[in-house]
Amino acid sequence: MPEYTETDYLLPVALYGISRPRRTARTADEGPPAETVCSMLVQILVPFLLAGLGTVFAGLLLEVVQTWDVFQEIAALLILVPALLGMKGNLEMTLASRLSTAVNAGTFQSVGEKWKLIIGNLAVKQLQATMLSLLACVLSTVFGWTTEGKMAFKHVVILCSACISSSFLASLIQGVIMVGFVFGSKRFGFNPDNMATPMAASFGDLLTLALLAGCSFFSYSNIDSYPSVLYLVALFCLCLVPLWVVIASKHPASQALLHTGWTPIIIALVISSIGGLILERTVSDPNLAGIIVYAPIINGIGGNLVSIQSSRISTGLHLNYLPGEVPADRRKCYNPCSIFFGSGLNHRSAQILLLLVIPGQLIFLYSSHLMKGAKTMPSFLLTAAFLAASVIQVFSLLCVADCMVHCLWRRGKDPDSYSIPYLTALGDLLGTALLSLVFLILWWVGDHGSL
Repeated sequence: MPEYTETDYLLPVALYGISRPRRTARTADEGPPAETVCSMLVQILVPFLLAGLGTVFAGLLLEVVQTWDVFQEIAALLILVPALLGMKGNLEMTLASRLSTAVNAGTFQSVGEKWKLIIGNLAVKQLQATMLSLLACVLSTVFGWTTEGKMAFKHVVILCSACISSSFLASLIQGVIMVGFVFGSKRFGFNPDNMATPMAASFGDLLTLALLAGCSFFSYSNIDSYPSVLYLVALFCLCLVPLWVVIASKHPASQALLHTGWTPIIIALVISSIGGLILERTVSDPNLAGIIVYAPIINGIGGNLVSIQSSRISTGLHLNYLPGEVPADRRKCYNPCSIFFGSGLNHRSAQILLLLVIPGQLIFLYSSHLMKGAKTMPSFLLTAAFLAASVIQVFSLLCVADCMVHCLWRRGKDPDSYSIPYLTALGDLLGTALLSLVFLILWWVGDHGSL
């Protein structure tokens, strides 16, 4: 078996070679579609709004399920939510980013090559979803035991069974959908870099949360009557791990992913778990319980926007530079805020993404209140503070993304596999921390109607 390192790419470097600057012509199916600022805005705006509505529904669903007995009795489940949603979002978005780069590079030599790559990547994602959900259970159990001082064994069984089964099902369903979405976008002349990653994250949050709630309720209801069923469910998912390894080994690129790419998603999972701990401690305060509705919104939107920028920059580097080479203005220390100043398409996309924050979050903030059936709208202080937190979060993430993607490429690592997990996990942590601060400030100034 050949040796693989963390510098291996989705497709062999030799295949990317056809898309370097030395190339003189492109066919209709190679390279990203031609873009104007208007077309870019439309392509980003539509999935952004749809994705935002997905996060709104996820927040409303989380507000409902947190009152269920299983969530009330097992505090670790609430800690698990940001970690599991973040982990699933990372897996879906890295898959979407890798496939978007491969599609835009036009490097598929045959239909068979394309399907081997797709099936191999889906198998890797199933493997990662299973193993990382198990790790998420361990982290949530440790944090839950730390905060509560105890953790009943049957609660651990419920946690593991619900987490592994929901992650397995969500990964399988959404992986198939994302493959169709990426290739469908290209077929209709859209740039999948603008559309695939936000769609992957947002509806993945809603789907994963719904499955987690359903599996948790099922496990909680049957733990005393049919405990063996819970063991069998988790065991079935774990027994499929060798099958995913065998399938992924059929293609060199997916085989490389078996050996690499674990570090960023594991570190991202730990970071998101810390965000979950902050969320659980904030929600446990009755005065701040209202934060639960807004957490998926601020975290989901921040991750969606920065993933678009990361995917776009990564595709541009794959198409125009050899691994280790970066643009002249990125070869030395530079001001990351410079991403917002310039006339290039990635500068324009950064400006568009930042400008979408305030109108987008206003729509999602008021939509969540209307869907809740609230008789009053959010107070001015809540609205202003929430928007300020969102702008700070997205501005910081876009600056970090520009610096991180170029640094990873300069060091010979594939940004498609490395940058998005770090960025979305950082977005979860930053968004949860800022939102907690917002609610603390509102409580201190006496704006209790917003809480």
